Amino acid sequence: MGDDKRPGRVALVVHPTRPLDETLETVTGWAERHDIGLVQLVLEGTGDRRVAPPGTLEAGDLVVALGGDGTVLSALRATAATGVPVLGVACGSLGVLTAVSADELARDLERMRTGDWTARPLPLLAVSAPGCPDDWAINDFVVVRRGAGQVIAELTVDDERYIRLAGDGLVVATPAGSSGYSMAAGGPLLSAGSQAFVCTPVAMHGGCAPPLVVRADATLAVEIHPSYAGFDVEIDGHTRPCQALSYRLTMREEAVRLVTFSPSYQGLTRLRERGLVADSPRILARDRRDLVSQRDA
Repeated sequence: MGDDKRPGRVALVVHPTRPLDETLETVTGWAERHDIGLVQLVLEGTGDRRVAPPGTLEAGDLVVALGGDGTVLSALRATAATGVPVLGVACGSLGVLTAVSADELARDLERMRTGDWTARPLPLLAVSAPGCPDDWAINDFVVVRRGAGQVIAELTVDDERYIRLAGDGLVVATPAGSSGYSMAAGGPLLSAGSQAFVCTPVAMHGGCAPPLVVRADATLAVEIHPSYAGFDVEIDGHTRPCQALSYRLTMREEAVRLVTFSPSYQGLTRLRERGLVADSPRILARDRRDLVSQRDA
């Protein structure tokens, strides 16, 4: 991306199955009007759908991810080595990582062209394990039991034991990922920019281990003792073939950039729009009464 923040080319990442015809017409029409090149990044896990000539990332590109949070995650992983910004467009759903909905896209592409946007850096979780390639997560690292039985895990923070747990597994999430699986398992929300990550046990069988917020400069060690059925390790929703029993997780400096149109973005508005965060029913009932009173006045 140039100093003036105007994209020199658009690189598309598309959901493999969602209806995208109108959204694609918006992007291609905008690119043609402004003489901006258009290519498609063909990535693992995004299917065989082809909507533009294939290409690779170049300096000055803007990546536009059409789909939902999973599509945005694929796009972010593809840009990690270059720092190219990703504009997430929600097509058919509301995502936490998507900056705009499909019907807002025409307006916000113009904002991109005029430089009226902000790149929000996202921290990553670095994952290392003996005998496995180093990896990293934008959203979360998950250990989950496979089949019957439980998985036993010991969690240590900077060599200080936190808990030995038996249950369905655990989720270690970044601030961006804290509103996903971690929240569903009872974990806290971390607002954008929090210098921390969170470890949340999943369906722990007895004992007491509330979700643990871990300082950004600490190291979380996970030692796994699987049952006879085994376990799976998932990174950003994708199962990894590595079956190590020992993992070390640390927060990395921001290596990916997500487009936002709010310099003070905290990630809370999208949570409310999706209904993941909702006001107390008493407050909503009061709002309805006030609305009726205003109408009758």
